[in-house]
Amino acid sequence: MGSPEFSLPSLEALAGSFDVSGVVTQPDRPAGRGRKMTPPPIKTLADELGIPVIQPRRLADGDALSVLKQWNPDLIVVTAFGQILRPEVLDLPPHGSLNVHASLLPRWRGAAPIQAAILHGDPQTGVTIMKMDTGIDTGPILSQQELAISDQETAGSLSPKLAQFGAQLLIETLPAYLNGDLQAIPQEGEPSYAPMLKKSDGELDFKQSAIALERKIRAYQPWPGTFITWHNERLKIHQARTMPIIASEMKDIDTPGRRLTLEDYPAVITGEGVLILEQVQPAGKKPMPGPVFLHGAREWI
Repeated sequence: MGSPEFSLPSLEALAGSFDVSGVVTQPDRPAGRGRKMTPPPIKTLADELGIPVIQPRRLADGDALSVLKQWNPDLIVVTAFGQILRPEVLDLPPHGSLNVHASLLPRWRGAAPIQAAILHGDPQTGVTIMKMDTGIDTGPILSQQELAISDQETAGSLSPKLAQFGAQLLIETLPAYLNGDLQAIPQEGEPSYAPMLKKSDGELDFKQSAIALERKIRAYQPWPGTFITWHNERLKIHQARTMPIIASEMKDIDTPGRRLTLEDYPAVITGEGVLILEQVQPAGKKPMPGPVFLHGAREWI
């Protein structure tokens, strides 16, 4: 059970080592400028592998449960599926249901663990193979693997790394688990939560520090993205760096949100430090370097 590209390595790994009875994913949805109905990435891969696919709007629907019972799985593996599994699904296979989760649980339970780890400046994250229960990422742990987060990491660059780590750890974990040689251990420590993100979460608040804003830009790249309002339209911010405020050079311009130029780049005063906008995207245009943007935005200051 999975949907986005994060799910692909796990399905490929499972198909190479086990008999995959079927794939459950989300319905096709409109995407792109033409709003063409587009299948989830895992459906495309499953079709290529010749694996049956169902796309129920709700997994609790009678038709979906009927198909699952016909498949008669020994085990269900979930990677970024996007729906809550009810007890009748979790308990259907004799070996239960396992989840490949992109964090070191119990840190960052929830829908957006990769973004949360970058946003909060975590030095490391990882993947967890967890036996699922009825809670949100609360089940006991079978295995974990750590991965360092670099200062330049974005959600877009970190996600495929964790997807590969998760697939590898899954395949390493399954034999011992299925043989009864590996027991799940309850989660320990204070949990934290990473709720589902929405577009409006990407607005930058310059009362925050430049460091916090730079992390947010990386955490929300490529989705939901970050932006400021410029000429009553959204100016997307794709890349930025920070600079401390030097008192002798920044007299009388310490108001958060005040715009200036530094090193030929657009910049903004924040609650602590300066945020230099290295790559931006005005409404209706392609992404561009900050200095190129300034050529057409002389009123930036």
